[in-house]
Amino acid sequence: MVKKNFTRKALSEKIYKNLGFSKSFSSQIVDTFFDLLVDDLIKSNKIKITSFGTFKIMNKKERLGRNPKTKIEALISARKVVKFKPSIILKKKLNK
Repeated sequence: MVKKNFTRKALSEKIYKNLGFSKSFSSQIVDTFFDLLVDDLIKSNKIKITSFGTFKIMNKKERLGRNPKTKIEALISARKVVKFKPSIILKKKLNK
């Protein structure tokens, strides 16, 4: 199985090919979309994209972790993480 990441460049290339915009404009669309997505997520802590899913910021508490190789314990600091919950429509498309 070959792993291939879907990059911003690949997304802008698909927009270029499917919609006929210039490569630079397609790249600008992708960059602007992700910038707006991140900014709104920071402001509201939750973004729902209909028929796709929901992105939500979750707070993780400080905890004690362990390096599996050396078995040395270390404190993992509190932080925020982004969780994604796919919509029912997306789940159905994936499981066809």
